[in-house]
Amino acid sequence: MAASPVFTDVLIIGSGAAGLGLALRLADTARVVTLAKGALHEGSTYYAQGGVSAVLDAGDSIESHVQDTLIAGAGLCHSDAVRFTVEHGRAVIEWLSAQGTPFTREPNAAGGVDYHLHREGGHSHRRIVHAADATGRAIQATLEQRARQHPNITLNEQYSAVDLITSHKLGLSGNRCLGAYVLNRHTGQVEVFAARFVVLATGGANRVYLYSSNPDGSTGDGIAMAWRAGCRVANMEFIQFHPTCLYHPQAKNFLISEAVRGEGGLLLLPDGSRFMQHFDPRLELAPRDIVARAIDHEMKRLGAECVYLDISHKPADFIRSHFPNIHAKCLEYGFDMTRQPIPVVPAAHYTCGGVMTDLSARTDLEGLYAIGEVAFTGLHGANRMASNSLLECLVFAAAAADDIHSRLEHAPEPPLLPDWDESRVTDSDEEVVVSHNWAELRQFMWDYVGIVRTDKRLQRAQHRVELLLREIGEYYGNFRISGNLIELRNLAQVADLIIRCALARRESRGLHYTLDYPKANESTPVRDTVLVPGNFAGADAPPFWEK
Repeated sequence: MAASPVFTDVLIIGSGAAGLGLALRLADTARVVTLAKGALHEGSTYYAQGGVSAVLDAGDSIESHVQDTLIAGAGLCHSDAVRFTVEHGRAVIEWLSAQGTPFTREPNAAGGVDYHLHREGGHSHRRIVHAADATGRAIQATLEQRARQHPNITLNEQYSAVDLITSHKLGLSGNRCLGAYVLNRHTGQVEVFAARFVVLATGGANRVYLYSSNPDGSTGDGIAMAWRAGCRVANMEFIQFHPTCLYHPQAKNFLISEAVRGEGGLLLLPDGSRFMQHFDPRLELAPRDIVARAIDHEMKRLGAECVYLDISHKPADFIRSHFPNIHAKCLEYGFDMTRQPIPVVPAAHYTCGGVMTDLSARTDLEGLYAIGEVAFTGLHGANRMASNSLLECLVFAAAAADDIHSRLEHAPEPPLLPDWDESRVTDSDEEVVVSHNWAELRQFMWDYVGIVRTDKRLQRAQHRVELLLREIGEYYGNFRISGNLIELRNLAQVADLIIRCALARRESRGLHYTLDYPKANESTPVRDTVLVPGNFAGADAPPFWEK
C-alpha cells in the first residue's frame, strides 16, 4: 500500500549549507521539508576544509574580490552575479556566526578579536574565514543542530529524489513544479512529496569521475532531474579538478586543503625539485585549473604516480594548529606533514556549471529553485575561485528565501498528485548490470573527459554514454528502482551533458583544456555553453543575463 502523500510549503532536496541555510531562513513563516539521501551531514559541505571567502579585512575591498573572481573565471563570469555574491559576503558570515558557527579568531591591536583569515589560490588578499581546517564540518554541524531544533522543519534522512513532478507531465495547464517522487530507502517504496515550492540543493556531479574528492552522493541528481523537467543547463564542461588529494590506496578521497599552499606549502617532483615556476608566475598560488594541469603534465611526463606537497619548512606547532585535521589524517596513513612532503594527485572536485538560475535562484520551471553547486548562477565562469562555493551556497540560499517569502502568500496549493506506478515492473535479479555500468562510466569519463581532452577522446566518450543511456533507460523501465539505479541514471545523464558541452567549446578556457584547441578563442565574443532540453519549460523566457 502506498504511503500517504506529504504536503508542505517548501520541499528542499539536499541538506548541506545551501539546503539547511535556506530551511532555517524560511522556517519561521513556512512549513519546510528537507530530504537527505543518506545521513543528514553526508554531503560536500561537511568535507569542505578551506572556508568562506568574504571581504572583512580593512586592506581588502569588494572591488578586489570581484576582480579576483573575474580573473579566475577566464572571461565567463557574469559580472552582476559576481558583484551580487561578493557584496553579500559579510552578511552571510555574520548570519553564520549568529547561528553559532565557531570560526577561528585571533586577537587584534585594539584588544578585541577578529576572524583569522586565510589566503588561497587566486585571491589577492587574506579573506577566507575558516574554522581551523574543517570549516564545512563546523558549518554543517551548526546548521544541522539549529534545523533539528526548529518545529517547522521536518528532516528526512535516507530519502532519494527520483524525479520532479510538473503540471506539464500530468497534462495540467501551465508548467509548474508541483513536487517530487522520492524513494524511501527505509521501506523501498516511492512516496509522493507535494509542495508549493521545490528547491534543488543537491550538490555537484563529480562522482561521474573515477577519482573525486567528493563524497559518494555527489551524483548530479538535481542537474539530471531539472534537465528531465525542462530546465536549461549551462557550462557543464567546466569541472574543477582539485590539485591536491592525498595519494594513498586507503585514503579514497581525502582532500589536502588549498590553504596548505596558501600558508607556504610547496609542490615538488619526486626528486624534490619545484616545478610551478615553469607554468605560472603565481607559483603554488595560481588558480586551481593551472595547478591541476601542471601536476597532470608532470606526472605524465615523468610517468610518476604522484607529486608531493611540502610544508615541513614551517614550524611544527604552526602546522598542527592551522591544519589539525589534515595533520591527524596524514598521520593515520603514515605521513607526518611536519617532517616530510606528502604525496598528492588531482581529483574531480567541483562542478562549475549546472541548472541555470537568476539572482533569486529561480530556474526556468515555475516554482523550482536551485541553490549551491547544482546551480549555474554565473558566479564561477570557467573556473571557480577557492572558497567562493560556500559563499555562493549561503548567499543564494538567502536570495531564494527572500523570493519565496515574497511569493508564498499567493502561491497555489499543489493538486492531489498520482502515486508512483510500479504496476509493470519486477524486482531485478541482475544488480551486476548497475555496478558494471557505474564502473564503466566513471572510467571512461576519467580517461576521455578529464583534465586534458581531445575531440577524439570526447567522441569516444559520447558513443559510450549514448549506449549506456539506452541500456540504463531499458533497465529503469523494467525493474523496481533502487538508490544505486537512481544515481547511475543521473550520473549517465550528467556525463552526457558534460560531454556535449565539452564538444561544443572549441577552445581552451579555464577548466576546459583541449589539445585540439590549446588557446582561448579571442576572435569571437566569449559565450556560455547553454544546452536546451527538448521539453524546455521556459520557451518565452530570455536568457537570464539579459533580464
